[in-house]
Amino acid sequence: MKNIKKIGLSALAGSLVAFSANAAELSVSGGVELTYNDTGGTNGNEVTGNSFGANSAITFTGSGDVGFGEVTMTRAINDDNSGWASSWQTLDMGDMGVLSFDSTGGAFIGLTANDDLLPTAYEEAWVGVSGSGIAGVGSANVIGYQNSFGPFAISAGYSQLGTSTEESGTSGAESHGSAQDLSITMSGLVDGLTLQAGYGENSSVNESVTSKDKTEILGHILYSTGPVSLGYRLAEVNAGTEGTASEQITAYSVAFNVNDNFAISYGVQDIEKEAISVTPSVTEDVKGFSAAYTVGAASVRLMHNKASDDNNVAGVDDEQTEVSLVLSF
Repeated sequence: MKNIKKIGLSALAGSLVAFSANAAELSVSGGVELTYNDTGGTNGNEVTGNSFGANSAITFTGSGDVGFGEVTMTRAINDDNSGWASSWQTLDMGDMGVLSFDSTGGAFIGLTANDDLLPTAYEEAWVGVSGSGIAGVGSANVIGYQNSFGPFAISAGYSQLGTSTEESGTSGAESHGSAQDLSITMSGLVDGLTLQAGYGENSSVNESVTSKDKTEILGHILYSTGPVSLGYRLAEVNAGTEGTASEQITAYSVAFNVNDNFAISYGVQDIEKEAISVTPSVTEDVKGFSAAYTVGAASVRLMHNKASDDNNVAGVDDEQTEVSLVLSF
């Protein structure tokens, strides 16, 4: 009996040594961004303090072969050292695809990663004044899968949502739910042309209010030839909750590479919120200009975005200008 115990301990010690030997080394990368921001409009969010700021980023990345695939982990520290800005890991199984788990901040799966693929030199036209209108599964504890089949690439995600019955003190189906989505991209059949379509569903809306799920439908047509890139985007969001207006989103952009270092772009996005009862339909209109100049590891970037009828409120405007200097190392 004593001999059997010794054999078991020896085997365990050997497995621990083997595990330690397979531990991956981490590489570190980072960067510094200096920004100037100015806001305007009639929505009351004007910058009244210091318009200048700085961010720094430190990212740890490691990978290793685990026998049935290669695992990669990424951890990025928040600028104020308050925790992880992003934390995610992937398992690349070759032809079987890539599994992933996004703890926070990755946002690389499904509709979340493909919410706006329109070409731009720097930021999208809605940054700082609106939003893309598409949420997807997000980036908090999301299980993901990616793979390619000829000209098609798929990206799917699943996340549990809602609150725990035990922790919240609530009961019934309204305290649980999930979000799942799928994005399919096709490219290569026609030179320069890329098509994307996706669908998402969120069942975490409170069933004591409505039995309908929130749904999102998204599509892109993208085309590039020489230095010019064009894009058109359509989306529809059905809110699910009674008395909440659904939205239709239309957007387009054009980007131009002046040379290898300098690019400019212009984009437009309209979000139309449907009429509900006595509340009329209002369309938020967003327009934005971006430019970027890159030399080596340094980039100077500019955006100027404006929104009319901001957040679908008639007569409310918003405006943001940002100048950014990025130094990577």
